[in-house]
Amino acid sequence: MKHVIALDVGGTGMKAALLAQDGSVLFEARRPTGRERGTDAVVAAILDFAADLAEEGRRRFGRGPLAAGVAVPGTIDEKNGIAVFSANLGWRDLPMRGLLGERLDGLPVALGHDVRSGGLAEGRIGAGRGVERFLFVALGTGIAGAIGIDGRIESGAHGYGGEIGHVVVRPGGPACGCGARGCLETLASAGAVSRAWAEASGDPDADAAGCALAVAAGDPAAVAVWQRAVEALADGIVLAQSLLDPSTVIVGGGLAEAGDTLFTPLRAAVSERLTFQAPPTVVPAMLKDTAAALGAGLLAWDLLSTEVTA
Repeated sequence: MKHVIALDVGGTGMKAALLAQDGSVLFEARRPTGRERGTDAVVAAILDFAADLAEEGRRRFGRGPLAAGVAVPGTIDEKNGIAVFSANLGWRDLPMRGLLGERLDGLPVALGHDVRSGGLAEGRIGAGRGVERFLFVALGTGIAGAIGIDGRIESGAHGYGGEIGHVVVRPGGPACGCGARGCLETLASAGAVSRAWAEASGDPDADAAGCALAVAAGDPAAVAVWQRAVEALADGIVLAQSLLDPSTVIVGGGLAEAGDTLFTPLRAAVSERLTFQAPPTVVPAMLKDTAAALGAGLLAWDLLSTEVTA
């Protein structure tokens, strides 16, 4: 069975698969990233995991993988295979593609951004399958996104395409880690909702999931916190709609796990704000926390396809 390695490196854990060409998962595995042991240990864990996956493929299918794809957080240089910077994992200018290729005996390696890889998977085998143009929005600790066009992800001239989390929706609003104020992720991310709900409830351990449950139970303080986040998110989506005109907006990440508690008011808020724009279909992501790993595998298959036609 022909297959590739698909690996998603997160801040605390790694998710991996052996992926067939049609996107079907032949084998899955997870491991901790081990960032508490330092950057060198994280890199070693990634290389060891990839090597073990290659061996798993040989054991199961009598042949090794044809390529590998790895998705990482932070800033990356996809063209040169460099993981430029990750605050969570501590690396800077890490030659990820070269290191993995060397460990895997010269296997072709594709490097992708975690959220854009997730968007690629959602577009091809998830909620955006068959959609020509979509926007993928990941609502996690922060907010990131990906622009999907005809089965590929548009990363932009400098690799920052889709960064909807840093669209300013409340000028002069909360300070963002990027240096601006009023960015969407300071208001509508799971992290932002958790902070706002902890303050409103007086419980320092309160989080976004608890806020969603309180909203469903009709708690007026929770409803106020939630509504502020929904309105900010709707403003960001409508701004993106004006610029990109996607037919579908796919919303994933932890906050999307709230289901109708999020999507019902969000769809209404987006609809209320539209003037001349065609309304997008706003849908939940399908692939959950496996999206980035699956996308990494698809990048690996794309790399092989490019090499064949080059």
